[in-house]
Amino acid sequence: MRSRVLLWIWLACDMALFVGSYALAYFLRVGWIFSTDFPFDRFLTTALLVAPFWLVVLATTRTFHLTRNQRTLRNAAYIVYAALVGVALFVLTYYFRYTTFFSRLLLLEALMLSTVITLAWHVVFQTLQRRILLWDPPRFPTLIIGVTRESKRLITMLQQRHNPLHPVAILDGRGANEKEISGVPVLGKLNKLEETLENYRITHLIQCSDLEQSMNLLSACRQRQITYLLLPSLLGIVERDERVESLEGLPVTMVSPQRHWWNWFF
Repeated sequence: MRSRVLLWIWLACDMALFVGSYALAYFLRVGWIFSTDFPFDRFLTTALLVAPFWLVVLATTRTFHLTRNQRTLRNAAYIVYAALVGVALFVLTYYFRYTTFFSRLLLLEALMLSTVITLAWHVVFQTLQRRILLWDPPRFPTLIIGVTRESKRLITMLQQRHNPLHPVAILDGRGANEKEISGVPVLGKLNKLEETLENYRITHLIQCSDLEQSMNLLSACRQRQITYLLLPSLLGIVERDERVESLEGLPVTMVSPQRHWWNWFF
């Protein structure tokens, strides 16, 4: 319930900030008056009409995913892209409604304001929503499979960054000597899987070892409507540049043979 409420608040605030940034651009360019040559009501109405479509464009980039890190360069690029589309939609809508153009500087200011305000708000909201989702009990209790170097690093990273996926238990197929890792209890072997999923109300499972148990783990996740995640290191992929792509509609994991700056875009 918390995640849905936060998502709706996020969407509503984004729409309000989009319209507000355009209104601010209007007053910064025209002055703190209501111009008769360039009526504010027409400008505001157009921004209100465009806002839902701009929000859909932004949503297609998966920016509103609760586990998305809003502080990355890639996420900033998505917001810039959505802001550009928003300006284009605004110009088309205004022209077709009133068959007139207006200041290009105003459009540039609206583009800059909508980009900066949206990006800043997303960074702030990420901090708030992650802390709210981690309130006891955490919204997304996560089970870690495997006591490995990668799983230890993963747990530390999730905790330090206050990620909504909150590790609450660890199971290892071969057993482990550690009783806990970074405060997360190691409960034993995989024979306690069903018991752990039930007792801790697990919503996400991250497999970090025991590749031969993948089908059993995936089956258990499907039966209980649990999100299943797999670390690439389990498949021997340790280059850190892997990504999920589509091959004729089928998802595949891709590792590029060479690293170039343009691989980030293409």
